[in-house]
Amino acid sequence: MDFTKIKNIKVQAAIEAWQKGDTTLWLSFFTTDTKLLDDGHLRDFKKFSSEAIGHERFITIDKVENNGMNIYGRFHSDTWGDFKTYFKFHLNKEGKFYQLEIGQAKY
Repeated sequence: MDFTKIKNIKVQAAIEAWQKGDTTLWLSFFTTDTKLLDDGHLRDFKKFSSEAIGHERFITIDKVENNGMNIYGRFHSDTWGDFKTYFKFHLNKEGKFYQLEIGQAKY
């Protein structure tokens, strides 16, 4: 998969860790108290990460917006099948992601 369309290097590295199934590396990009919103609903970020990584992944990256912070693409979940999704990253001034919004996308 071509990750070069993701121009934010931190988001690109986090997505690459996600795709490789590397939970430790993925979590290293986030604050210890990261807020996860799934279709607007608050979820436990660490639990989501440990359960989803290795079982969910982007099939394609179709759009990148907001200076590389918002990623849209086709996604595969071993549980839910294939669908379009978004990951929207929020970066703090220390260079860590403090919030991640995910959900089904319509585009």
